[in-house]
Parts: sequence; structure tokens; C-alpha cells
Amino acid sequence: MIQADSLVYEYTRYDEEGRETDVTRAVDQVSLDIKKGDFVAILGHNGSGKSTLAKHMNAILTPTGGTMWVDGKDTKEEENIWEVRQSAGMVFQNPDNQIIGTVVEEDVGFGPENMGVPTKEIWERVEESLKAVKMLKYRHHSPNKLSGGQKQRVAIAGVVAMHPQCIVLDEPTAMLDPNGRREVIRTVRALNHVEEITVILITHYMEEVIYADKVIVMDQGRIVMKGTPREIFSQVEKLKSYRLDVPQATLLAYELKKAGVKLPDGILTREELVEELCRLS
Repeated sequence: MIQADSLVYEYTRYDEEGRETDVTRAVDQVSLDIKKGDFVAILGHNGSGKSTLAKHMNAILTPTGGTMWVDGKDTKEEENIWEVRQSAGMVFQNPDNQIIGTVVEEDVGFGPENMGVPTKEIWERVEESLKAVKMLKYRHHSPNKLSGGQKQRVAIAGVVAMHPQCIVLDEPTAMLDPNGRREVIRTVRALNHVEEITVILITHYMEEVIYADKVIVMDQGRIVMKGTPREIFSQVEKLKSYRLDVPQATLLAYELKKAGVKLPDGILTREELVEELCRLS
């Protein structure tokens, strides 16, 4: 679904006279391969290059060097951009930047309408998308009256209505409270499992990563770790060296293990930790 080969992206700064003053390499020789139907989480502290990488998956940015393919299409080729953006939808941090309609159902129908989808099919897509994110009963509401989590689910429905094969979520829960975060992640997981949509989740909340198939860790524009959540979170000290946390249950299990309690590496959830502790008693 998504493939990158030696991808490089550089930001160039210019002075007031338009002279080049500085070049920052935000993505540095990144190669990855994401299959259809995968749920992949990308982690990294601020400035690690994860959001810049995400913007390549929707052709918002195109590579300075190397190549990015989305569903087999090279994002550098201008004639591919329309198809790339139909294949991979993007959801940003702030839903207010994506919601433009005054009524929920109108907002969700905006993308398909722009794609030239017939009116009857637009309304069918609006209904199925709002059902998928559990927001159908709010279809006639004003988005302004919704909570942050609900708005983000409407933004996701707007992307789903365009029938993408892949959704890239760039820190979609960064502005939400814990309840809103749970709502959005539950929605994303359901889209992945039930609708079989490929999901790429950019986040710095470790609890959101537990349910991913694969985890990629970035630092200074490079991929520094790859593996399953269990493989990644078994390496607590290494993650700390990249200024990243681990899920709370993982950290508690790690500290108990250091204190001499015989626990396995890579415990991910509170339930797992309780189960392992019960086995010891």
C-alpha cells in the first residue's frame, strides 16, 4: 500500500532577499513497506520527522530524494497526485481545520461531491461513513456543538466517505481529553478490523500503539526501531534514549522486574500485568 525507498525530504529556509540560508533534513534515507490492511503506528518525539513522513503518504509533500509509492503510484509524478489522494486520506490534529460544513452530513458529503460521485451515492456514503464512526445520530447537528472527540470522528467519516484504501492520521488525538482519545482510537481500530482499511497512526501517546500490527520509531529523520508493539516496548531503556515513554503497565512491569519480580518482557496492558502477577501468587 505504502512503499518508500531511501526517502529524503529537506526544508530550505530563505532570508528576506530570497537567498538560501539553511537546509534541514527532516526525513533522512527512510525505507519502509506497509501492506494493505496493516495497522502501523509511527512514534517519535517532536522534530523526529514523523509528521513530515506522513505528509508524503498523501502527496502533500513530495520527496527531495528517493521515492514514495502509494498503491503503486510514484507521488513525484504530477499526474498521479489525484489518485494518490483518493487512495490515502489524511486526518490532522485539529478537526476544526478539516470540518467546513455547517451540518455534519453536509461536511461528510463534501469530499465525495468534489470527486464527482452521483448524489444518490453521496448520501449512501455519508450514511455508511457516519455509521462506521458511530456518529449517525448526529448527522443533522452542527459540528460546532460537538465535543472534540466527536468532531474528530466526523473528520474521519469525511475521509472514509471518499472510500480510501488507507487513512493516515497525524496525531489525531493530540487536542483531545482521555475520553475523546479513547473514542477516536476505538473508531480507528474498528475501521481497520471491520472495513479492512490500512491505518497509519502518527502519535506520541504510547497507549494508542498497543493495538498496532507494527510499530516504527523515528529519531532525527531516520527509522531507528521496527517491530511489533511487544518487541518495541520490551526495550524500555532504548526507548528512553530516544526520549519516548512506554505504556504505564509496561513501565510498572519493568520496574517490578528490576526489583526482582519474575515477569516477562513487553507487558502491554493492565490486564496482562494483573494476570502475570496472579500467576506468581
